[in-house]
Amino acid sequence: MKAIVLLSGGLDSTVALYLAKSKGYEVYALSFSYGQKHTKELECAKKIAKKVGVVEHKIINLALNSWGGCSLTDNNMDIEHGDVEREDIPNTYVPARNMVFLSVAASYAEAVKAQNIFIGVSEVDYSGYVDCRSEFIEAMENAINKGTELAVESKKHIKIHTPFINMTKSEEIQLGMELGVDFSDTWTCYKGDEKPCGECDSCLLRIKAFEDAGLVDPLMK
Repeated sequence: MKAIVLLSGGLDSTVALYLAKSKGYEVYALSFSYGQKHTKELECAKKIAKKVGVVEHKIINLALNSWGGCSLTDNNMDIEHGDVEREDIPNTYVPARNMVFLSVAASYAEAVKAQNIFIGVSEVDYSGYVDCRSEFIEAMENAINKGTELAVESKKHIKIHTPFINMTKSEEIQLGMELGVDFSDTWTCYKGDEKPCGECDSCLLRIKAFEDAGLVDPLMK
């Protein structure tokens, strides 16, 4: 069995990669350089893919920074201070990012005849992004299976796996520990400094998750 795993180099995608590997999939890792302000996650993704031993690791260049509108890609915008209790969508939301990523993953899957795509999204511990919700994933899976030769002509259904969709991030971390994930290999912070800022949404969610899991984040030591 072949699987495409969307690998950012962050906590979620890394656990997803280890999980797919543990289930016996031939793993093809897919990462994106999409105009983000730093490449620290991508460097982590390269290291993780090599350590796990994937069949192939592709890094795709996209210019999602061409039209701005997101503090992760727009140099004229500052990343908002984190708030784990926020109800609005933060300015770190990259317009339709997961829609674009999954579309590229579907193309890659069709090329290598993979019927499985893994993405580490969650509806429980996240920043309210609309492209991390089950309704979106179900719609994308349906579209992929209506618009690929592999599914339509060859009758080989392509499945989008979201193993963490109903998991808390602390549960993900516990699973990652069981799978042998070295979380010091991962990067979650929205900023690319020497150490995590500890203040952005992503950092706050990660800090809380490690505390809830009764563990110490190796990046915060």
